[in-house]
Amino acid sequence: MSKRVLTARTLTTESGAPVADNQNSASAGIGGPLLLQDQHLLEKLARFNRERIPERVVHARGSGAYGYFEVTDDVTGFTHADFLSTIGRRTEVFLRFSTVADSLGGADAVRDPRGFAVKFYTEEGNYDLVGNNTPVFFIKDPIKFPDFIHSQKRDPFTGRQEPDNVWDFWAHAPEATHQVTWLMGDRGIPASYRHMNGYGSHTYQWTNAEGEAFFVKYHFKTNQGIRSLSSEQAAELAGKDPASHQTDLLQAIERGVNPSWTLYVQLMPAAEAADYRFNPFDLTKVWPHKDYPLRRVGRLVLDRNPDNVFAEVEQAAFSPNNFVPGIGPSPDKMLQGRLFAYADAHRYRLGVNHTQLAVNAPRATVANNYGRDGFMASNSQGRHAKNYEPNSYDGPAQTGRPLSAPLAVSGHTGTHEAPQHTKDDDFYQAGELYRLMSAEERSRLVANIAGGLAQVSRDDVIEKNLAHFHAADPEYGKRVEEAVRALRED
Repeated sequence: MSKRVLTARTLTTESGAPVADNQNSASAGIGGPLLLQDQHLLEKLARFNRERIPERVVHARGSGAYGYFEVTDDVTGFTHADFLSTIGRRTEVFLRFSTVADSLGGADAVRDPRGFAVKFYTEEGNYDLVGNNTPVFFIKDPIKFPDFIHSQKRDPFTGRQEPDNVWDFWAHAPEATHQVTWLMGDRGIPASYRHMNGYGSHTYQWTNAEGEAFFVKYHFKTNQGIRSLSSEQAAELAGKDPASHQTDLLQAIERGVNPSWTLYVQLMPAAEAADYRFNPFDLTKVWPHKDYPLRRVGRLVLDRNPDNVFAEVEQAAFSPNNFVPGIGPSPDKMLQGRLFAYADAHRYRLGVNHTQLAVNAPRATVANNYGRDGFMASNSQGRHAKNYEPNSYDGPAQTGRPLSAPLAVSGHTGTHEAPQHTKDDDFYQAGELYRLMSAEERSRLVANIAGGLAQVSRDDVIEKNLAHFHAADPEYGKRVEEAVRALRED
């Protein structure tokens, strides 16, 4: 009997056996019931039932692309991060964009912050920078994050986002006024992922070779220019193409129009943080550029689309605790909470070995540790490898060199509010942002806020929110109040 050789064109089962018929299930006679012994049928149905994994609780709907980051300016006086050490040096990156509140099946063109997460595949390990397209956020303490997201998600009873829930939370979170002003303004609905900025949002720490520490904020400025949609344009586009941002990014890169961003940073010597006029680790506030000017670092370019959106976008896992030498955390409370929450979310969604997936694994170096086993483990490392440390078998050992400078701490443990600085109110910067806007921008902002707030059923919730806008700027509050009243009287 001649030997049959399987070729690349031969369809096989997952165990590698050739498939005789992929069009007809095995049955007990012609037209009879199907057979439990049809391994190919059962395997296909079982796999189909398991093709979906739990979606992200937030940032579920996303798009991504590969590219590179190129250093254009010398920042070695501020950080000893190796991938930033030489002008002209390039590091491979993967960038995932996303909306925040809606599910995987939501539309791209909606009024919502956008995630802007960058994975740098450096020679000292992967560095994940997780941010948004806004430099601030709604809250400043992670203990409020689950409540905030619950208020923005679909209501358990109605199954849709409810203005009562959205605005009730904001009514009890005056620190959200700054981000609400951003979200309801002209940049609240980007025209595409290519036409928006990205920000690290949090405050991080850089440390130079001499051990000097600097606090840093990241700004990725789009080189395509800012383009945004009105509420009316967005509603029309979301109906025509719910995947509009995904379509735009994919097609731009496929035709060689590679989007790019210029990275700038703001740098604050660590010693200046304590006496700055507001808390520099408060995620609801920005650092004015006149205090800490933008300093150019390099250029980020996207030039390759993923081959498989599920494998490379849906399974991409970003964790802000993935630092490299020269970069570390700050006392930013929201960042501190995310150092745990992001990695834990991926362990739940993808499993403890998600870092071995191709999109998440280091590319310019090799992960070398004592983690073993678990679901879908592929890191046995051979019969002679030990899974404990220290050992006598020349296993990987610690360096003794911290990634970043230590953070000073003092006082007693407890549930403390952040220390007060001279300008640490929740409304000053929201008012500053409003006063920067043109007359037309202010009118659109007021209309966007009033459109949502007027739908709230409780007068006390409306009054609490109006008080926030009055506190930010008297004109701002007055105009929102009048617009809400006019809509409710119609």
